[in-house]
Amino acid sequence: MMFFRGGATPLPQPQPNTSPLSAMTDSPTPAEAMPERETFSSRIGFLFLSAGCAIGLGNVWRFPFITGQYGGAWFVLIYLLFLLFLGIPLVLTELACGRASQRSIARSFDVLEPPGTKWHWYKWIGMAGNYLLMMFYVPVTGWILCYAVKSARGDFSGIPAEESAARIGAQFEQLLGSPGVMVFYMAVVVILCYGICAIGLRKGVERITKYIMAGLFLLLIALAVNSLTLPGGKAGLAFYLKPDWSRLCEAGIGNALIAAMGQAFFTLGLGVGSLAIFGSHLTRRRTLLPDTMHITALDTSVAFISGLIIFPACFAFGVEAGSGPGLIFLSLPNVFHAMPHGAFWGAVFFLFMSFAALSTVIAVFENILSFPMDLFGWSRRKSVFWNLLAMLVLTLPCIFGFNLWKAFTPFGPGSNILDLEDFLLSNTILPVGALVYLLFCATRYGWGFKNFRAEVNAGSGAKIPAWLGRYLMTVPPVVVFCLLIQGWIARFFSS
Repeated sequence: MMFFRGGATPLPQPQPNTSPLSAMTDSPTPAEAMPERETFSSRIGFLFLSAGCAIGLGNVWRFPFITGQYGGAWFVLIYLLFLLFLGIPLVLTELACGRASQRSIARSFDVLEPPGTKWHWYKWIGMAGNYLLMMFYVPVTGWILCYAVKSARGDFSGIPAEESAARIGAQFEQLLGSPGVMVFYMAVVVILCYGICAIGLRKGVERITKYIMAGLFLLLIALAVNSLTLPGGKAGLAFYLKPDWSRLCEAGIGNALIAAMGQAFFTLGLGVGSLAIFGSHLTRRRTLLPDTMHITALDTSVAFISGLIIFPACFAFGVEAGSGPGLIFLSLPNVFHAMPHGAFWGAVFFLFMSFAALSTVIAVFENILSFPMDLFGWSRRKSVFWNLLAMLVLTLPCIFGFNLWKAFTPFGPGSNILDLEDFLLSNTILPVGALVYLLFCATRYGWGFKNFRAEVNAGSGAKIPAWLGRYLMTVPPVVVFCLLIQGWIARFFSS
């Protein structure tokens, strides 16, 4: 499948440059001559936009149900440890590559790699990963927008209690079986988000993401307060926050470790340059470690507060907390149906979900737009036009996989095109990309730890120590490689 379109001839390869200082200060060669890189108007804008890229359905959809499946509080503790020792180093590698090169993934490896090496070949795989993510993420965002509309107009209200589960399930099946409805909401997401990106980095992406993220946190607080005051919600809070060793053993300690490791890695969406693009718009006034910690903390806080919303509500209304991916689209509408003022709180919840999903879509669209802009010298307007058309087409297989093309089951009965796209991204491209960034930044065969550390520590603020190089070359690559192998084993060799 062709992911990139354009009639311009690629610019000549720039001369490799292994110095992060010269990458920022040397005059560009004619081959590298490009418009001056736009920077963020404020640090909070960068933090919100970078965190918005990481914050998404992995926080508010996957994290709660996987926490419920693997024993609650113990899983949360294990997840936080993996996030600290695996997630933060990976965020640093992407931000450093972006800031040192002042380019997106389209050109960052070209600028930083040693002479004669081929690290820049990965840009094609990385950008394909961005498109692949949006091919199924945009339709799911469309589902959430549809549910926000349904909740606001009371579609889940007035149903007899004994019929609510069946009727709500039927509504979801009806949505999946209606390609026209899904295409409409998908098109709304694509046009809205590319429209925001078309305005520009500061006036469009940065400014509007600030409002989206502010609204996201306000809705989070309102929903959490409501859930924590529900009769019977204390049991859900105890399940979520009080470690119970027996529940961890029942779920399987090994399974919980693998699940927590995977969640910590994939929640940040690393490996495809989705954070490197925002690093490329940073100045060098501050070191990168504090911003990395803030991005990770914002991402984690949304996942944590989502648990405070969902688990008390599930326990208050007798919904199984570990009910899997259907927790959001099938189980929670039942909760809102039974809750006082349920139509209002249901609409608020799915509006919050919409904000979380849209923040990711806008951020990834900005990365996609930057690829032909950096590589081919396209204008922002031209890049928006062609990528908008491409995205409207590329999302169709995921939508049709639930209806017109449902006979295509790539992994056997019950699977669909979304499962195939998710597997290719989550179990292949993301871990491979993370390995590429780690080895590129940590070894002498790539950019090298000395240059990487100099870039991370440039400016005022907390700095990383020299011994971190040995850690980056050993622990994270082994963990990521194990995730890659485990994902393939689980898909093709598990019974």
